[in-house]
Amino acid sequence: MASKLKLITGGTVVTASDTFAADVLIDGARIAALLTPGTGPADAERLDAKGCLVIPGGIDAHTHLDMPFGGTTSVDDFETGTIAAAHGGTTTIIDFAIQTKGTSLKLALDTWHAKAEGKAAIDYGFHMIATDVPPAALSEMADIVGEGVTSFKLFMAYPGVLLLDDQSIFRAMLRAGEIGALICMHAETGLPIDVLVERALAAGKTAPIYHALTRPEVAEATGTERAIALAEMADVPVYIVHLSAQRALERVMEARDRGLHVYAETCPQYLFLSEDDLRGTPDDPFEGAKYVCTPPLRPKHHHEHLWRGLRTYDLQVVSTDHCPFCMKGQKELGRDSFAKIPNGMPGIETRLHLLYEGVREGKLPLNRFVEITSTAPAKIFGLYPQKGTIAVGSDADVVIWDPEKRLTLDKENLHMRVDYAAYPGKTVIGAPRTVLSRGDVVVDQGKFLGQAGRGNFIRRRTFSR
Repeated sequence: MASKLKLITGGTVVTASDTFAADVLIDGARIAALLTPGTGPADAERLDAKGCLVIPGGIDAHTHLDMPFGGTTSVDDFETGTIAAAHGGTTTIIDFAIQTKGTSLKLALDTWHAKAEGKAAIDYGFHMIATDVPPAALSEMADIVGEGVTSFKLFMAYPGVLLLDDQSIFRAMLRAGEIGALICMHAETGLPIDVLVERALAAGKTAPIYHALTRPEVAEATGTERAIALAEMADVPVYIVHLSAQRALERVMEARDRGLHVYAETCPQYLFLSEDDLRGTPDDPFEGAKYVCTPPLRPKHHHEHLWRGLRTYDLQVVSTDHCPFCMKGQKELGRDSFAKIPNGMPGIETRLHLLYEGVREGKLPLNRFVEITSTAPAKIFGLYPQKGTIAVGSDADVVIWDPEKRLTLDKENLHMRVDYAAYPGKTVIGAPRTVLSRGDVVVDQGKFLGQAGRGNFIRRRTFSR
């Protein structure tokens, strides 16, 4: 009988706090020991990490797989999306179950369980998007937490579909505080945005760039300030999703300086792309539809503010908001109106590659890279220390990261189902050599060795400040 022991040898282990030479012994699904190099058991299967970093598998805390939106559905399902994630070194995702107005939270959770069951190739959890919170839903929130879904996302945007008024948000926050849940906020002032959209379309301004010009930075900053104020009144923590701009970040910084429990994430697209990408090409402005996401891409000067926020711990996490739609048959639904372009971009596979470029360029320390991609989301969302670190007893979600491996982020080199690349022609240095999920090698030298359906649903713990 083959040994179930694996030994990662010759690498440099990197956690959120430490960097050291060690061999990593894996027994089944767990990390069994961190050993002095060369001292591991002779009968263990050896995985060569010479010249490489050994880091915890990435945790993407914001994905939208198989999600209905704008008359279509995001093109990656739980099979293709999680396989792509694994290729990029991500071994756990947290997706969103979406309540339909007038229905129960439990129905939404059951629906998303069915979407993932038998398809996910890596471990996964859920947040719950609450779009309707009458007294019955507030009562039901405790049942959802009991199912291991311990965070609720609320929207200040998309009137008639997702938006909740401040009174409903405040009630949900109070209830979350009672049951140990965390509120995640999409913070934009949605009603004025809709007026700007109406005016732009009436003036014949239909190109993708107007998606950004009708969702100004102040709408996000004001929404962020409102979300923080409501959380402060309720005396509960709040997590701001996909923060994109300087003024919203300043609201988070001010709140954290006052000792409030405010957390925020940004996404790679807000660090590497800009409003210019929404303008498309001189021959076809609609090429900018590839980059329509919400909040929109901002002018380039915001990049350095966000990088600084990551360095100074004012931004805690980088997730992807992966919500891919093909140009053909999906994005082109909005060719005559930017308001009909499905919002979302591909990113689940390229997050670690892009952020490691930040390490190489001195924008992020190496340990901070590990923290924002794995450890911090594990701690905030109730997965730590099962996930998010290289430690004895933790799940053996491990990436052997080759710091010199080159990859050009063209469509043919990636595994997301979308029909375009967000960073075509961009070559990054640093990529996974081998990816393990709970001790199983799921990717090696660019080949997928796992299988759909092996991913487990992870019941998350409640939030603790």
